[in-house]
Amino acid sequence: MANTPYPQSYYAASANPVPPRPALQGEVETDVCIIGAGYTGLSSALFLLENGFKVSIVEAAKVGFGASGRNGGQIVNSYSRDIDVIERTVGPKQAQLLGHMAFEGGRIIRERVAKYNIQCDLKDGGVFAALTSKQMGHLESQKRLWERFGHNQLELMDQKRIREVVACDSYVGGMLDMSGGHIHPLNLALGEAAAVESLGGIIYEQTPAVRIERGANPVVHTPQGKVRAKFIIVAGNAYLGNLVPELAAKSMPCGTQVITTEPLGEELARTLLPQDYCVEDCNYLLDYYRLTSDKRLIFGGGVVYGARDPANIEAIIRPKMLKTFPQLKNVKIDYAWTGNFLLTLSRLPQVGRIGDNIYYSQGCSGHGVTYTHLAGKVLAEALRGQAERFDAFAGLPHYPFPGGQMLRVPFSAIGAWYYSLRDRLGF
Repeated sequence: MANTPYPQSYYAASANPVPPRPALQGEVETDVCIIGAGYTGLSSALFLLENGFKVSIVEAAKVGFGASGRNGGQIVNSYSRDIDVIERTVGPKQAQLLGHMAFEGGRIIRERVAKYNIQCDLKDGGVFAALTSKQMGHLESQKRLWERFGHNQLELMDQKRIREVVACDSYVGGMLDMSGGHIHPLNLALGEAAAVESLGGIIYEQTPAVRIERGANPVVHTPQGKVRAKFIIVAGNAYLGNLVPELAAKSMPCGTQVITTEPLGEELARTLLPQDYCVEDCNYLLDYYRLTSDKRLIFGGGVVYGARDPANIEAIIRPKMLKTFPQLKNVKIDYAWTGNFLLTLSRLPQVGRIGDNIYYSQGCSGHGVTYTHLAGKVLAEALRGQAERFDAFAGLPHYPFPGGQMLRVPFSAIGAWYYSLRDRLGF
């Protein structure tokens, strides 16, 4: 069977060493079979193992191969649609539950890093940067909203204050969230995988799930084996394909592009981001960036609907970087890659159960780093019979993309064009 390596990203090049994990051969039995060794699968596995379940994970490529090992590495709280939108959609009771969970993912990441001594360059502090007074107004109301749910590590920044944090003249202000922050995302996944194995969990790499046999005792079939389980957790997200057809219609893989500079040196790096916070702007199609531990700048942005890989990633992202930091015009780009995340029409995660024993969580819509860690806990609770928090997510309404799978890409691209036009015109 073909061996799928990591894409040539900065993260893969600077990953911590890991043991080889062979593919599944033959038949195994377990309590829970998890499909996908990204953050959702790994987080679920850890919570289940800590509660006495026997867990096996099948992974089509390698641990953290998908979005978990390719993202911008930013710990951003809440969901892709904020709590006020959820409140208008589902009412105050459900929104109250989801609101209190909106800041839990970041706490789970920090707990995991501390408990299992995961080396992933964890740094505190994330900045939302406003390019217009309207965006600044949104941040002011976002701060009030988050504080309603007990989230108080926030500071509004005026133009003078944000200049102390980011060497960019474009921003009129911003908000600093000290419970945000950044990590080396692939090393976080690899550290969580080692923690899973330390608790007796088994991870099979290069082992795609090709078919799920549903029923009272479900079976996950792989090219050279099968896993019999009491429960299945589907955690493939944008890399799931058509394994579960009823999930594919209501979501769409999208690509985001990331570049990494050569090392900038301590002095230049400190002038760009003196406190080493990560930053994302407030545009609909946003740019995001941060420094690595070896003082490179990672800069990402842009969305390719339908997850095609663009021919020249540097040509798309470098101009965005130079608009933010013109002082980097002579700096070389060492790495450029793309990764897929899963978009839903509502921009809210899809969580649910198929039959009695197949659970799933997907569709983080760009807010995956924190949400997936929370999802693992919520899924594990549901398997233990504590379903209140699971039900709060499962009750969120979801719709198929208009025009079905054939037209979801053009419709979404038109929508994105409209919003990016609004960003540029300052509406």
